[in-house]
Amino acid sequence: MRGAENTNPSLWWRLSWQLSLVFVGVVTAVTIGLCFYGATILSPNVALEDHVTAALAPAVALDAQGRLEIRDTPELDALKQQYDGLWYVAATTNGSFVSYGTIPPAYAELARLTYLFEGADIRGSVGTNEIASVESVETGIGELRVLFGGVADKGWPVLTLMGAVYPIYVPLFVIALPAVFLAVPRIVGRGLASVSEVARKASEIDARRYDARLPLDGIPREVAPLVIAFNEALDRLESEYRKRQHFLIDAAHELRTPIAIMQTRIDGTPEGQDRRRLLDDVARLAQTAEQLLDFERNDQATDLHEMVDLVEIARSVVADLAPLAIGAGYQISFQSEVESLKRKGSPSALPRAVSNLVRNSIDHGGGNGMITVSVSASGGGRIGVADEGPGIPAEHRELVFEPFYRVTPKSTGAGLGLSLVKQIVLNHGGEVRIESAAAGTEVAIQLG
Repeated sequence: MRGAENTNPSLWWRLSWQLSLVFVGVVTAVTIGLCFYGATILSPNVALEDHVTAALAPAVALDAQGRLEIRDTPELDALKQQYDGLWYVAATTNGSFVSYGTIPPAYAELARLTYLFEGADIRGSVGTNEIASVESVETGIGELRVLFGGVADKGWPVLTLMGAVYPIYVPLFVIALPAVFLAVPRIVGRGLASVSEVARKASEIDARRYDARLPLDGIPREVAPLVIAFNEALDRLESEYRKRQHFLIDAAHELRTPIAIMQTRIDGTPEGQDRRRLLDDVARLAQTAEQLLDFERNDQATDLHEMVDLVEIARSVVADLAPLAIGAGYQISFQSEVESLKRKGSPSALPRAVSNLVRNSIDHGGGNGMITVSVSASGGGRIGVADEGPGIPAEHRELVFEPFYRVTPKSTGAGLGLSLVKQIVLNHGGEVRIESAAAGTEVAIQLG
């Protein structure tokens, strides 16, 4: 799962940068649109207003009589050479003015009145197509008011306006973009909270709970089809599981009858080695059929929360199987640290688990030595079954819990005992542990 999380794209990250791009695109489009709109309603001279006033400001001065004069500067000379149709009237606020270029007749009378205007856009007269503007600029001799024209078709008004309004959109980007990255993850997280809850519940579905389904309450409409499809898949799995379960139960039940008939017929045969071998084979078949039924009964176990006494369970198993162990050449003992150890569990499944451990020791303990069944209160309760057999090689210790796996191919067991034990213990929230050496093996049930 962690590998999938590392390789799959992050939804909140994708939404964050995509929404940020959308935000930048919208603000940029609005800004450019407003600048184009401003270029249509403002004076065409707006592109050169700053250029003209910036060239004139350092060039103005007052002569000895206090009259305005404009000196030739490199900037002003460059402006005149660049725009050969340029004309202007520069005036101080007290009415002194100087002019340059050919002033259109329509604006000739305005020359002496330029000092009255702080700013103006002059156009639309029937008598001329010339567009003039008045701009004010601070200079070393005070405020200077400039009436100019002849440059209406020069420059890029849109770019000029964009440069003029940057104090508006630049802070907007600087403030809003981090806000988008901070807000979007929270918004997406809240929107997907129900999906995360469903994912959590899906991860908690037990492998044997085929009736479990994911809830649809609060799931976003776009995600609901995925949850519905998942639940439908669970429906199909449950259906196939029920079919398999019924088949195994029916097959195991059906095997009982021919096995019983075989055993009856063999019992009627004369004593001898063949008779004993046949009886052993039939017993093995009967045990396998019973263990198959135990598998299915364990899957359907609903009595996991009844109060049971682990000491009593272990003692009863030892008493029941002592004749079998002694007949196979073993000694068998029971040890307990406590008189009683009660906990919640299945009164039908736990005895089967302990019984299977003892039978496993009888089958694989080497035919001699001591089989010890012990109970302790460590953890939630521990039942151990130890023998003095040849031990289990390290490479086989995990595999012995697989169904039908046998350490030695000639083993008489069906290979289901330890697998059933592990299944029962997992249903109780515990674990099975194996400690094995050349001098013996202990398999312990540790309940949680």
